[in-house]
Amino acid sequence: MNETSPAPAASAPAPRKTPAASGATTPAPGAGSPRTTGGRIAELLQRQGVLVVLLTVVIVASFIYPTTFSTLDNARGVTVQASFLAIVALGMTMVIITGGIDLSVGSVFALGGVLAAWASQWGILPALLIPLVVCGAIGLLNGFLVARAGMAPFIVTLATLLGARGLLLAITDEGATTYLVPKDSAFAELGQGAIWGFGYPIFIALALFGLGGLLLQRTSFGQSIFAVGGSSDAATLMGLPVARTKMLVYTLSGLLAGLAGALNAARLSSGVTILGVGMELDAISAVVIGGTLLIGGAGSISGTLWGVLLLQVIQNLINQIGSLNSSYQSVVSGGFLIVVVVAQRYLARSRRTT
Repeated sequence: MNETSPAPAASAPAPRKTPAASGATTPAPGAGSPRTTGGRIAELLQRQGVLVVLLTVVIVASFIYPTTFSTLDNARGVTVQASFLAIVALGMTMVIITGGIDLSVGSVFALGGVLAAWASQWGILPALLIPLVVCGAIGLLNGFLVARAGMAPFIVTLATLLGARGLLLAITDEGATTYLVPKDSAFAELGQGAIWGFGYPIFIALALFGLGGLLLQRTSFGQSIFAVGGSSDAATLMGLPVARTKMLVYTLSGLLAGLAGALNAARLSSGVTILGVGMELDAISAVVIGGTLLIGGAGSISGTLWGVLLLQVIQNLINQIGSLNSSYQSVVSGGFLIVVVVAQRYLARSRRTT
């Protein structure tokens, strides 16, 4: 599931092959000679660098805190906490690959949780369908305003961030009303149940990432996502549905944020209005740390998953240290973002010259 590559559809249509051109396209510099060790290492780091960093951090932390960090219970806690951000970041990945951004996911996440808790009194289906419909509609609105009205994604999603948060406060009497999930209900089990001690949300997140990888790599819609991010003008000239693609990815982002919020409400047995604040920044951080370019056109679903886990492991380590508060996670995340952006530029140049 290694999707980090610009979409081939982002270039102009290939001309008909002639005998002189039927062998191969003009090789890139160095393509005719054996790859150097430095070139292979640069390519490996560009594709799986975040996984290398994640494994390094886990190994070092296991030696430093063997009795608290490297335990099965801690692994279960880290992964279930990461699953909600992972689902949100999955939708964010597709949006960013198209060259967009979705700042509304944090508010949509919280709104989805409150709606799910409110609707859970009528059973598991309303508890899932109502937040999906409402949050999907917010995503569709984002997509329509970006793709059809030509508005800037930053402005559009900032507006819906405020709108979703306002709606959330309205239906909870400005936070005074808390909706509880009925105990021992099927919906509560969805968030609190486990297989071998690992919560259901973990497996739901993994299944969604598997589907997301297939969507990007094995479908024409996935290729359109990369093509639109590479060059909307070129994608339009090739006859690709640029506007529809953008509308769909924003809708998916809203749906996934709402689903993550609903699962979190099931786990907590209530809808919490203050959740989701700043979550959009965590999602963007995970996506970029995972190797997706903010300018669009290239990205990695698997890289996003490793990015989410890296951020969650860092948060867990900060808790292990004890003398540091959780705000230091933002400092570390910001540092990682700077390092990743610089590394992406350096590795891209290294691949071109090796």
